[in-house]
Amino acid sequence: MLRTLVMLPFAFAVLVGLGFPGMVARWFAPPTSPVLPPPAVAAAALPTVSPTVEKVALAEPSPTPPPATATLRATPQPSATLRPEPSATNTAVPPTATSSPVLVASLPPIKSGLEPLPKVGAREYVIVDGDSGAILLENAAHRRVAPASTTKIVTAMIALERKDWRDIVTASYDESELIDSTLMGLRPGDRITLEDLLYGLMLPSGNDAALAIATYVGGSRNRFVDLMNAKAADLGLANSHFTNPHGLDHREHYSSAFDMVQFARAGMKDPRFQALSAARKWSIRASSRTYDVHNLNRVLGQVPGADGVKIGFTDEAGRTIVASATRNGKRVYVGAFHSTDLVGDTRPLLEWAFKNWSWV
Repeated sequence: MLRTLVMLPFAFAVLVGLGFPGMVARWFAPPTSPVLPPPAVAAAALPTVSPTVEKVALAEPSPTPPPATATLRATPQPSATLRPEPSATNTAVPPTATSSPVLVASLPPIKSGLEPLPKVGAREYVIVDGDSGAILLENAAHRRVAPASTTKIVTAMIALERKDWRDIVTASYDESELIDSTLMGLRPGDRITLEDLLYGLMLPSGNDAALAIATYVGGSRNRFVDLMNAKAADLGLANSHFTNPHGLDHREHYSSAFDMVQFARAGMKDPRFQALSAARKWSIRASSRTYDVHNLNRVLGQVPGADGVKIGFTDEAGRTIVASATRNGKRVYVGAFHSTDLVGDTRPLLEWAFKNWSWV
């Protein structure tokens, strides 16, 4: 017994040296969960940017070209599809500029020439750069005047925006409204494509085509006129108001040289509209009849680079024109109202613009 008590301290010291207490502690300790490394942080997802199309912002009238800081809106259009078997007499001039659903404003041209101002007989006129919308020259360009058949620029725009020009239309209109009118040769009840109606509208300036288009596209003449005025408001053109789709004189039917050029700029973003306004000749098929129509715009073919858009005449308006010409890839528009010589006024205005302004 005495020997056992003497040996206990020595045995305990040996066990401590071998780490026995730590082993015992681990045997009786409660189980613990393993410590895992923190999960990897997922890479942040890249934001998705949704494209937006901005509203049309037209250049403010000013003798000095304003900086181009806006984008213009144009309604996206489907690609033009001509009839499967076009007639050899359909001689539309190819568009000279690439159309885009959105017109990205560019820098205005720079005045670089010293040519004297052109002599013009028109009472109201304006020269506008096609890309930037800058006014290069104007005289009474915002005066409200009778637009005559330049109205049909708006009629064509509305039709192209709202209907497929391959649609087959049954011509319906009030013939009593066509007194003293230019006509395309339509007959009530004719079965005809909207495309042919549009060529009959723009080339021979058919008021019968204008009424048939208005009835088909708008459901009625008056509802179509509402669409025309809504388009003017949408483009911010406060000096324009329409009472009919053809342009015959009415005291509440008016526009301005500046406004009509802006309508044309918007319309020319659509290659189908370009083709309509540039064509010199077109073959019409109405029911069982086939016949040709010719463009009354003599500026086409007489002024270098001329490629549209529309002329008109009434007793109140005199001779009116919105014209475009493209040279070296740059398009310039002219609006001239109360003219006595459309070619004689349009040519010097376009020549002056291309000689005195430079594009960068």
